[in-house]
Amino acid sequence: MGEGRLESGAHGCLTYTYEYGRSLLPPLPPGDAEAGMWRYQKLLPRPDVPTDYPLPVGGTPLREAPELRHRLGLPGLWLKDETSGPSASNKDRATALVIDRGLRTGIRVISTASTGNAAVSTAIGGAAAGLSVVIFVPADCAPSKVDQMVARGAYVFRVAEGYRAAFDLSRSAAATFAWLDRNTGVSPLTIEAKKTASFEVWEQLDGNAPDVAVLPVGDGATLIGAAKGFRELVACGALAQVPRIVAVQAQGCAPLAAQWHSTPPPHRWPGTVADGIEVPEPVVGPWALAELRHATGDFVTVSDTEILAAADLLADAAHLKAEPAGAAALAGLRRAADTGLVRPDETIVAWVTGADLPAVPAASATSAPGHRGGAVFTISADLDAVAAALADTPVPVS
Repeated sequence: MGEGRLESGAHGCLTYTYEYGRSLLPPLPPGDAEAGMWRYQKLLPRPDVPTDYPLPVGGTPLREAPELRHRLGLPGLWLKDETSGPSASNKDRATALVIDRGLRTGIRVISTASTGNAAVSTAIGGAAAGLSVVIFVPADCAPSKVDQMVARGAYVFRVAEGYRAAFDLSRSAAATFAWLDRNTGVSPLTIEAKKTASFEVWEQLDGNAPDVAVLPVGDGATLIGAAKGFRELVACGALAQVPRIVAVQAQGCAPLAAQWHSTPPPHRWPGTVADGIEVPEPVVGPWALAELRHATGDFVTVSDTEILAAADLLADAAHLKAEPAGAAALAGLRRAADTGLVRPDETIVAWVTGADLPAVPAASATSAPGHRGGAVFTISADLDAVAAALADTPVPVS
């Protein structure tokens, strides 16, 4: 049984720890890759029993991409391709573990705040598991992402005051109405799920770590999860040290990179085409920076032009159609290679965190009572407005 102990970390967030040892890891070579991330149950905070979560999650490929290696002059480059899950993003891991908890405890509503990918993943996973899904997004969330959520039956609240207000409202609603709270930093399950990608990389590299892991950063949860996974491999005696981490933010929204480099941030970040990592106020920012220091890492920032060029390169040389946020790590890797942060003789794993999803038919903007196919509501950050909007839906608000 994994279960783990829930503790408060120095970064102020709740985190799970375990009685570490090699016996907690599955044997090498992997003999049950079909099980996805559930094969690491002894290092997950859940009973060691089969999950009722209905969708496949984890077990994503580590790609060699020889043409990409040749073009970049990096023969040791690998791509951790997280685009093969139900929502084509790495958010599926966290969604699955949170919903797994809900299925075991009888909670039938899941909610989160997101700039896009986590919400789409939650909508897809919740619908598959038979849960009601309530999403809070900033008012300027990409319409294509909102369409994806509503098409899966989610109730989506566009919050006029922006992402941080959407996050706070999501937390208040989950606490008040006893919903599952999927928010990163609030639910430590999200980090536990994301760390399993590092376990997979270790297995896929035949029990070794890369020299460098390159990760896109928005709120910082992907970085935290990857770093925690490698730290736990060290604690279990499977690795000697964690890899260096190169963290990548878009220049149009780089609050953590600004803190890292002690650069005063602008009064307002101008925004970025990589909306999946556009988080002006990262809730788990201090934790992400602490993990980066522990990994002797560094931050790089990249322009939208560099991000879009990296997406084109992934499509052309690796046959991966990544969304801009999913291509940000490759853009950062190119910058890191140019500045000497990474070397050609190193083994490097770059995370490709999300695919460029096809559009779905436009979401209805109706808030008609009983709309079972999902609905969109535009509100101010007010809990009474949430309750009123959901009063005649299947979602409990009392």
